[in-house]
Amino acid sequence: MVYPILPLFLTATLGASPRVLGLIEGIVEATASLTRVMSGWISDVMGKRKPFAVGGYALSVLGKLSLYLAASWPLVLGGRVLDRFGKGIRTAPRDALLAESVPENQRGRAFGFHKAMDTLGAVLGVICAYLLIRAGQSELRTVLVWSLAPAALAVVVLCFLRETGQGRHAASKRPRVKLSDAWHRAPSRLRLFYLIVFLFALGGSSNQFLLLRARGMGFSDADTILLYLVYNLTYLVFSYPAGKLSDRIGRAPLLIAGYFIYAVSYAGFALVDHLPASSTSIWLLFAIYGCYIGLTDGVEKALVSDMSPSDARATFLGLHATITALGLFPASLIAGWLYDSVSPSAAFMFGSACALVAGVLAVVFLRQPRGAA
Repeated sequence: MVYPILPLFLTATLGASPRVLGLIEGIVEATASLTRVMSGWISDVMGKRKPFAVGGYALSVLGKLSLYLAASWPLVLGGRVLDRFGKGIRTAPRDALLAESVPENQRGRAFGFHKAMDTLGAVLGVICAYLLIRAGQSELRTVLVWSLAPAALAVVVLCFLRETGQGRHAASKRPRVKLSDAWHRAPSRLRLFYLIVFLFALGGSSNQFLLLRARGMGFSDADTILLYLVYNLTYLVFSYPAGKLSDRIGRAPLLIAGYFIYAVSYAGFALVDHLPASSTSIWLLFAIYGCYIGLTDGVEKALVSDMSPSDARATFLGLHATITALGLFPASLIAGWLYDSVSPSAAFMFGSACALVAGVLAVVFLRQPRGAA
């Protein structure tokens, strides 16, 4: 409900510029980056996952409340920092909990199903936001306050979760990885994958620039939200089948395909002004972009889980999230600067180039035998 209206809230309601949007998104990702690997490491040491998940989701509720109360963009920054701090705390322990809840040969479909349900919630949220705006609730704060209800209910539902205890059992059998030594203790192939992920993330600016691009082409607030719905629907359709397929043929082929699809979609967003029927083309581009994330999001985490030792799984999942966030910090700043100072096309072409190089490196270094992770 919140994400597709945030760039509209910042620019239309609070009068912020695209450069400010890039600054906010860069700062919030940097704030959350170190939190992710640290919470994962502490979770491994404790052998517990659930408390981090519950606490992280609860902090995100407070972040949404802060957005509703914001009267200027620095207060939006504060709300976003709180929200991403909560995400940083919960991400790695939650992903480790998920990996430990299923057999290894079903890990891809488990992460794919998780992403499908996550996206189904996003789809329903976008529909709610759209209906509120179409019903005449032109004040975007109305959507923000309504978003608090499902966010709070999610925390309540999570409290009923029961851990399997595998995290504690695994940690007791093997020596734990020290946080300061996590990079050096990572398997060499995992470190290589981290570098590819960082390069890809460097071109992966916030999705809010896609929404801003549509708004700049004359789409209304309601239609911009529908574009985000198209993206989420495509994401939903591909997430579970991609995860299930990765259990059969390996993770790398799907990741590589996703990286190249991303490069194509971002090049399309850069050139959409020059395409015939540009308004129609942007609907297709959002669908293509949703295909990319459906192919890669859950599969990428399954791959990290496969390559991580069980006693440090949350640590290495957290390190993956941290490296991604460290790439997204300059990515959003660069995109905001290019969008404002050069052109929207320049911002998207930069992202497309980074994805293309990352895809080529993945082809060279992540090839694997059939069925290997």
